[in-house]
Amino acid sequence: MTARHLPRQRQPELERDFARSPALGYEAPEDVGFIRCLAHGFPTPLARWHHHDEYELHLITATSGKAFVGDWIGPFQPGHLVLCGPRLPHNWVSTDVPEQGVPLRDLVIQFAHGPIAHAAEQWPELAEVLPMLERARHGIEFFGLGDSAERQWHAIRQSRGLKRLAAFTTLLADMAQCTDYRLLSSVQMQSADDDQQLDQINAVVQRIMADVSQPLVASEIAASLAMSESRFSRFFRRATGNTFTDFVNRVRVQRACQLLMDSDRLVTHICYEVGFNNVANFNRRFLEIKGMTPTEFRKQSDRRFGGAP
Repeated sequence: MTARHLPRQRQPELERDFARSPALGYEAPEDVGFIRCLAHGFPTPLARWHHHDEYELHLITATSGKAFVGDWIGPFQPGHLVLCGPRLPHNWVSTDVPEQGVPLRDLVIQFAHGPIAHAAEQWPELAEVLPMLERARHGIEFFGLGDSAERQWHAIRQSRGLKRLAAFTTLLADMAQCTDYRLLSSVQMQSADDDQQLDQINAVVQRIMADVSQPLVASEIAASLAMSESRFSRFFRRATGNTFTDFVNRVRVQRACQLLMDSDRLVTHICYEVGFNNVANFNRRFLEIKGMTPTEFRKQSDRRFGGAP
């Protein structure tokens, strides 16, 4: 079978420890603990659509291009700083690389969740970073931290043992305290006021996400919670940061993004499969949320493997 007739790769590659050769820039496992630094240029076999079990903090130091984080597609340039959570697919594809390539484009830190979560049970101070790590499931882009993150990356890379841990927690604290950031992939719920409200909003969100193709009527959901529609609207917006209609549209567009990336279904078929009742409305809402049409999103997403622009 020729390369031309091979089926297109759609799923991200799972990165495993055995592939993390020091020859590619990884630190040897025996030299470090759970905090692992990595630096590489571009092009490189490390720049690919992939995911892994660790968090990955990714700082771009050279070139610009398109970043792919979950279902988010957007531009990057030097200073671009993103924290990706476990199993969140990602790739950065440079589009202005000189013919000889660049020797250094990415400064990366990988770290596992377990050691931090377990330590936070004994050290309450560490619990400060847990909300940020939860947000990282969506990918977090930080603004204004690029220069300091680069200095701190080098401090971490050059140290070992307790000094490395201290330098790393300083960087984590700076990110946890940063208020100038955005979430990149899909929708995000905010904190509810109490456990009962959290249970209620979780039930509503699960109902929405269980089958996005079905009609979803705010008045019916309000009635199931013994609320008036106006009270439910205020409650839902406070808990999610979106109106009910906007949230449903975002969930449907998120599902459409997955189908556009992972299948060859026609756009018109995807439109109805995710719950929109006409293609014009689907295209309009998709453009509002993603900044591009579904067709353009599919074309862009095919470039996440590093192919020609």
